[in-house]
Amino acid sequence: MRVQKLVAVVCMLGLVGPAVAQTRELPDFTRLVEEQGPAVVNISTKQAVKRRALPQIPGIGDEELQEFFRRFMPKQPIPEPRSESRSLGSGFIISPDGYILTNAHVIEGADEIDVRFIDKREFQAKVVGADRRTDVALIKVEARGLPVVKFGDPSRLKVGEWVVAIGSPFGFDNTVTAGIVSAKGRSLPDESFVPFIQTDVAINPGNSGGPLFNMRGEVVGINSQIYSRTGGFMGLSFAIPIDVALDVQGQLREKGRVSRGRIGVVIQEVTKDLATSFGLDRPRGALVNTVEEGSPAARAGLQPSDIILAFGSKPVQSSIDLPRIVGATRPGSRVPVELWRDGASRTTNITVGELQEEKVAALEPPPEQKPADVAPNRLGIVVSELTLQQRRELKLTHGVVVTDVGLTARADLRRGDVLLMLVQNGHQTELKSARQLNKLLASLDKAAVFTLQVRRGESTAFVTIPGLADEG
Repeated sequence: MRVQKLVAVVCMLGLVGPAVAQTRELPDFTRLVEEQGPAVVNISTKQAVKRRALPQIPGIGDEELQEFFRRFMPKQPIPEPRSESRSLGSGFIISPDGYILTNAHVIEGADEIDVRFIDKREFQAKVVGADRRTDVALIKVEARGLPVVKFGDPSRLKVGEWVVAIGSPFGFDNTVTAGIVSAKGRSLPDESFVPFIQTDVAINPGNSGGPLFNMRGEVVGINSQIYSRTGGFMGLSFAIPIDVALDVQGQLREKGRVSRGRIGVVIQEVTKDLATSFGLDRPRGALVNTVEEGSPAARAGLQPSDIILAFGSKPVQSSIDLPRIVGATRPGSRVPVELWRDGASRTTNITVGELQEEKVAALEPPPEQKPADVAPNRLGIVVSELTLQQRRELKLTHGVVVTDVGLTARADLRRGDVLLMLVQNGHQTELKSARQLNKLLASLDKAAVFTLQVRRGESTAFVTIPGLADEG
């Protein structure tokens, strides 16, 4: 009673707020672990590795031993015994008849896959299918009546929400770690098809392939990788959203592979300067650099310099979003696409093809060309018309080629670059002659921001020019 009265007096005096005065407990994970832990498994793999086993003789190297075997033991093959390479990971049961989800990298190259349950039972598993692009694999053991996990909705996750991982870090079965959701929809290098869930849950080698649970005991992700400078946990862990994984496993179970949509475009990120050049309100969407001939995009009428703002019902906020959204679309689907063209929004329909590869524009060094004996223009470069032979080789109908780059050049341009288009305030002008380009540049205000479409080698990219200096 005295303590309660004291707390009430302290609150009345305003020394602390009621929220501070009340006692709050940390989450209790015991029930979640008791109910869901049995559906989490340890996965170990074996891979036969050939190694040479030549006798070791002091002072004699391997090459000399090889020569000895060749000369004096021609009928005796050099022994190549096989050793076993083992790796550890985790997984979780998704059906009572033995289907298990894990990471593709956990079972990659395995000759044998051993699955151990929490009750110490062990089974050999077979691979149903694996998808490297999402790092999801589906394996199966011959068993019945197995405990299974429940699935949650990753879209309902909130940053700051508690989450729990169960796995086998360093081989320690059914290890439980907890933390919070740090971010959603993370894009990682070379992982363009997965909007990762970032957490600060302790994940270490052996956790890969294990489940990430929300506080309702539902799987919301597969723990896949960490960011680390040491090889161990440093507070940055990434999980594959379970809806992505379930879509992949469904296709793997049905046909043993994953088919993804494609539209056949080369894209690049829309920067602030590019948005200004194209008359867009803010940086968003995916800028189309090149449209593959005969591709779904070409048949739908997409053009270089179009900015894709939405694909179907999903907005494209960044260029990294487009491969993910298109890839998740079934080939053959007819999808409305919102474009930004000539300073205005418009919509067209695309019939999605099957993925080969979505590319991102990159500039490659071109072969050097002999500079012309002409004064540089306001960009600090010299350009000339394409010859008939160059047009045929490059399969271009217009463009001017950079023949010299001065010391005061205002852009990252090189000899051999072909300038195809100038974009300013949403207005696009195809470049057909050196005189036309120089006249356009002369008409621009010295502080004008504009963009050039540049062909370099086999790639095309848009390069923004922040402003022109006064002529000297």
